[in-house]
Amino acid sequence: MSVVSQVILNADDELRYPTIGELQSIQTFLRTGEQRLAIAQTLSENEKKIVDRASSELWRRRPDFIAPGGNAFGQKQRALCLRDYGWYLRLVTYGLIAGDKQPIESIGLIGVREMYNALNVPVPGMVEAIRCLKEASLGLLSDEDTQVAAPYFDYIIQAMS
Repeated sequence: MSVVSQVILNADDELRYPTIGELQSIQTFLRTGEQRLAIAQTLSENEKKIVDRASSELWRRRPDFIAPGGNAFGQKQRALCLRDYGWYLRLVTYGLIAGDKQPIESIGLIGVREMYNALNVPVPGMVEAIRCLKEASLGLLSDEDTQVAAPYFDYIIQAMS
């Protein structure tokens, strides 16, 4: 949910006007909107490059994942891993667009640990994969944009850890 929606809902639930602090948070949200949209666009336009770089780095760090018996061994399993990379990158862009981590939580993190455990996918390996995705993504951004985008990746990493 966006900052604007959250402020309105909170104020309405409490039958009051938005506070000065809430209005300032909306101002910040609106002021940073163009930057957040530009970052989301950069990430989405470079999805293939980011996924390729991140997966190459993960396989370099963890060759056991693509070795016989590894969770990403074989074309089908590897394709599923790459699909998940794109999905998590898309979640980050949702958070950036909303200016809030709530879409990441509600769309992508509720039940994720249980799902990976049920599929026998090692969660620590997924955390490492998201770190690689973060590094590949932030490598395309300016220092200022990196500071805006990094917390969304960190939120996923923390939730999975």
